[in-house]
Amino acid sequence: MVLIQLDDKDAGICYFHSVIAVILDRIFPTICMLWKMSEVSGVTASADIKPKSKHHAKKWSGDVENLYRFQQAGYRDEIEYKQVKQVDMVEYWPETGFVKKLQRRDNTFYYYNKQRECEDKEVHKVKVYVY
Repeated sequence: MVLIQLDDKDAGICYFHSVIAVILDRIFPTICMLWKMSEVSGVTASADIKPKSKHHAKKWSGDVENLYRFQQAGYRDEIEYKQVKQVDMVEYWPETGFVKKLQRRDNTFYYYNKQRECEDKEVHKVKVYVY
């Protein structure tokens, strides 16, 4: 598996990054999901990042699945989880890229399956935060 890490300091590289993201979204959804997660994993646990806006998911995707898992455990998303729990990494299933294990605020652990857990009837309840 190859993960592409691009530096977006230059506007040209930023455009290239967008083109690559579109290609990966269409051709390699699992690789793209892992790539997007690696962008979030660059956030440090000490950073105090707040969302600018939110909306509800309309359609299931790998990202919506992971948000569903974080929100079941009592967090907005991976960013808030890392801030609250002071961790640098979240465990993911390598086969699917879905969250494997999360620790709730009361220190109880949630263990998730490799397969999809967010049913279609639950998708509209998932909140998607924009930073």
